[in-house]
Amino acid sequence: MKYLEYTPLDQINDFLSHVNLGERTIKGCLEAYSCKHTGTDKKLSLSLETEILDYLEKFSDTDSSSPVEYLSCRSSRKTLIYLLLTLYHMYPDYDFSAVKAHRFFTEESWDNFKQIFDVYMLEASKEWLAENESPLLETLYKALDEVVKLAESEIYSYNPEPEADPFLERGAIWSYHFFFYNRKLRRVVSFRFSCLSNLVDEGLVANELSYEEDGEIFDGMDI
Repeated sequence: MKYLEYTPLDQINDFLSHVNLGERTIKGCLEAYSCKHTGTDKKLSLSLETEILDYLEKFSDTDSSSPVEYLSCRSSRKTLIYLLLTLYHMYPDYDFSAVKAHRFFTEESWDNFKQIFDVYMLEASKEWLAENESPLLETLYKALDEVVKLAESEIYSYNPEPEADPFLERGAIWSYHFFFYNRKLRRVVSFRFSCLSNLVDEGLVANELSYEEDGEIFDGMDI
């Protein structure tokens, strides 16, 4: 996996590095990678493949929640390994288990991503428009399309359990992580964005920001 530099991504990253909204801060980061193996990628890829195959030998698909059927498909295993290699490059000190990580990946549509982005990045988008002509989501779409051609890409969300989330920061109110993967181009873009409470360092309870919880933020919305 090789880190790729793209100016359109840099512009968005500069903005999302720290969007201060008073009691909260929005942060986000886009990273693009080529899926061509470099350095220790081959060894790590082989290790992940071996882990998956060993799992398949020991367990049968008797449980509806079992990943056996998905992992038995070579194409699916390859996609999972590329996504995990991306995570390893982002967090080299974290040990990602292929079998366990499978449960945390969900294939999404652009519409699903857009709905989440529109709701949770609403305030950040307003801040962006104060200094830019094009909306933030439109700019993001064009940037992603330049790198991975969205019409040809698969979109995955990554939602690990809190104790298994290397991205979770202190004071996090919510956090999302998406991958945009183009098989043909062999490229993947990681996009993670989160909201942090600025009150944590002041000793205030983050739960006071209860209006941000899922149960309320979607009130009145037809989903």
